[in-house]
Amino acid sequence: MIIDDQHYDIIIVGTGAGGGTLAQKLAPTGKRILILERGDRMALSEQNRADVDVFKKERYHAPEQWYDQEGEPFSPQTNYAVGGNTKIYSASLMRMRDRDFTAVPHQEGIAPEWPFQYADLEPYYTAAEQLYQVHGSATGDPTEPEHSGEYPFPAIDHEPLMQPIIEGLSHQGLNPAPLPLSLTRQDDDPTGDAEVFGIDLALKHDNVTLKTSAQVVALHTDPSGKAIKGVQAEVGRQTIMFSADIVVLACGAVNSAMLLLDSANDCHPHGLANSSDLVGRHLMKQKLTVIVEKAAGKNSGEFPRTVSVNDFYWGNRDYEYPMGHIENSGGLLRDIVFAESPPLLSVLAQVLPGNRLMGLAVKSIGWWAQTGMLPDPNNRVQRLKGKLRFEFEPNNFEAHDRLVYQWIEVLKKLELTTDTVKSNSIFPRGEAPLSVVGYQLGTCRMGTDPTTSVLDTHCRTHDIDNLYVVDGSFFPSCPAVGPALTIMANALRVGDHLCDRLKG
Repeated sequence: MIIDDQHYDIIIVGTGAGGGTLAQKLAPTGKRILILERGDRMALSEQNRADVDVFKKERYHAPEQWYDQEGEPFSPQTNYAVGGNTKIYSASLMRMRDRDFTAVPHQEGIAPEWPFQYADLEPYYTAAEQLYQVHGSATGDPTEPEHSGEYPFPAIDHEPLMQPIIEGLSHQGLNPAPLPLSLTRQDDDPTGDAEVFGIDLALKHDNVTLKTSAQVVALHTDPSGKAIKGVQAEVGRQTIMFSADIVVLACGAVNSAMLLLDSANDCHPHGLANSSDLVGRHLMKQKLTVIVEKAAGKNSGEFPRTVSVNDFYWGNRDYEYPMGHIENSGGLLRDIVFAESPPLLSVLAQVLPGNRLMGLAVKSIGWWAQTGMLPDPNNRVQRLKGKLRFEFEPNNFEAHDRLVYQWIEVLKKLELTTDTVKSNSIFPRGEAPLSVVGYQLGTCRMGTDPTTSVLDTHCRTHDIDNLYVVDGSFFPSCPAVGPALTIMANALRVGDHLCDRLKG
């Protein structure tokens, strides 16, 4: 093993929404920062741009196999590259609703209250929207929480095909609203991600070093077990030990938890920061269903998603519990390339298989129905016989089924009020499979009680003073909107705390 002769003030492991955002926040401090990323830079042609057969090639699947609770292997759809999963996401950056931070009753239980509230994170939401150049509008959605500042850019114009659909939704008494999107405003790289707005900005500072193809395999504590003193990584074909005063994990909820568990030692026999036995537990990911609506005519198949509907987010008069979030998929050919989209392929293939898939895609409109789920300590990741075991049973079925039913009823009414939608009353749909893990949350949940949480309110581990986690691991509950903006905003919040700590 090679011992790196440089000592760093901070080591950040991972470059996605959490790690990339935090890196650019800390870079101006002048402190020596090392960023370790197990992947490499992605070629521009691979970023949100691909042919319809991208998933047959498994381009966006991780290079290893995970195993489900039955012991069956699967290839997780998660991206190892500079920028992480933000390199292949849809750049939809929504705020959690203010009530999402409170204790929320669901039919199957109560989503726990967060240790801070929406008002505490709101300034960081605004800062993250400015950083990621979000195009949006805070008006039109009755569930949209209060904003202290405007979006930096106006909402993206809807595709002409979508305009009569939006009007038809309004005629039904619904509130279609612009979907906030991160864009670089550059034609050669239009989608905003954590490489562009995080890592690349951080690397403009001479005190920041990025090492790619550097997979961290273990963390080592000092003899007391109260501080991380070594970060062991496989860099190319070499094993190198790095050291730092502060270590921040941002590997994704699954891999951050597994790194802590795999780093067990005499002081932490069940894994680092795991005195609560909660590292790896409370794994959550949204229930996602794609619903395909046949259009009356052809479209480009490549327009961006721009519409969200949250009228069912907190339920309706027939169901008092939250149901979730709806957004259009954009052009189906465009959406197929995103990591969360395999059910879209499967639904299209069922309706029109084979070489006619492209034809159907340009004659259809897709919608995503997204529902949160409740934390369950039995949903977890762990290492069994050397294999990463992903033990996961979804919940909150009734709420999601009602959301899908409600939206199909909305689409049926659209058939009667617009010429844009083809009248057939058939709306193929498919649920995201287990392998879709882009929205992985909760494995190192945050809280004030060390016996019921892994991280404190600053995302520092209760057990180890200089160890932080800033990816989706910290979520105590799972909202129905995508978590990316919340991860980015929280990284800025934790960044302020770390700046203060570094000054001290």
